Amino acid sequence: MTSYAVRNNLHAVTTIGGTDALRVAEIGKYHVLVEPPRSDLLALVEIAAQVAQVPMATINLITDTEQHQIATHGFDASVCSREDSMCNVVLDAGEPVIVPDASADERFRHNPVVTGVIGSVRFYAAHQLRTPEDVVIGTLCVFDERPRSLTDEQEHALVGLADRVVDLLELELRTRELERSNEQLAAFAGQVSHDLRNPLTAVTMSLNMMGDELDDTDEGLTFLVQRAIGGASRMQSLIDDLLKFARVGGELQRGPVDLATVLGDVVEDLAAPLAKATVIVGDLPTVLGDAVQLRAVLQNLVANAAKFTRGDEPPHIEVDSVLRGDRWRIEVCDRGPGIPADQQERVFQPLARVNEDVEGSGIGLTTCRRIVEAHGGRIGLMDSPYGGTCAWFELPV
Repeated sequence: MTSYAVRNNLHAVTTIGGTDALRVAEIGKYHVLVEPPRSDLLALVEIAAQVAQVPMATINLITDTEQHQIATHGFDASVCSREDSMCNVVLDAGEPVIVPDASADERFRHNPVVTGVIGSVRFYAAHQLRTPEDVVIGTLCVFDERPRSLTDEQEHALVGLADRVVDLLELELRTRELERSNEQLAAFAGQVSHDLRNPLTAVTMSLNMMGDELDDTDEGLTFLVQRAIGGASRMQSLIDDLLKFARVGGELQRGPVDLATVLGDVVEDLAAPLAKATVIVGDLPTVLGDAVQLRAVLQNLVANAAKFTRGDEPPHIEVDSVLRGDRWRIEVCDRGPGIPADQQERVFQPLARVNEDVEGSGIGLTTCRRIVEAHGGRIGLMDSPYGGTCAWFELPV
């Protein structure tokens, strides 16, 4: 088949109908009509041609007026009017369409792609591309200029490849959405950090003035003030570094981080919510990373474990680590009400919350994921062996 230009569509639709409107909207969100052909889609159509043992294959997306070939193998991609598209005829067939000889098929025998005006297609097989919203946006199409047929194995493989086309489109879409979400989160973190600096500075100054006025004989009050000053100082450091993190897009100040020492600071800062808690700490490693940001991860996870309890039961928290190949896995487990399995991934989305009765902003776990992934690690949730939830994260050794 030769390349062809857009032909005049004498029967162009002046207003987009309901089905066409949905299709156009679905196609638009993938951003593939205005971008150069993607290497992953080009590789997939090449595999489709090899599976079908034909010289040509293409991914067609069909709008209200045109067919766009966004990836091709064996010929040059182009755009044609929808009325000249063979795939338009079978777009809503509900199943793959396989035609051994299009010149003998009443649906296609007069099509310019078959008659020689545009091409001389004989064998033709189209597999619909159906999005998760159940909208058919086009086809994965293989064809030849001579009659042929497909085996059951070939047909089954092409159905799977058509599904993979949509998977690749969805993956790129979700990646763009995640990047946009991370940008919004960074901007939000930057604004919040900036807004907290002034009041925290005032608190620190007041505490220092109070400490200067205290009599050395009042050891109890002196201890409390010094403890508050230490907590405020660490909070100031946390805010300053998170503000920098938000501004520079996640630049890490790497160095050896003793997680046992970091956890000790966290437990001290969370003295109030942990007042009645049982906290059991195993051996924690020293890792390479950003101390302030990893402290933010541990503080979020321990604070969550302290908040989510069963009724009036006091918190029971266990923090431990295990070396798994080339990664340290840190676990923070509680004995609270737990999180349903189908919600354990959703809670990492910005502003997602499982229990609206428990105080929180819904950005803590999102921030944790961003920090851990910036360190080259992973984070997730699972059920605790004693009931409740285990939050875990892994960092390279």
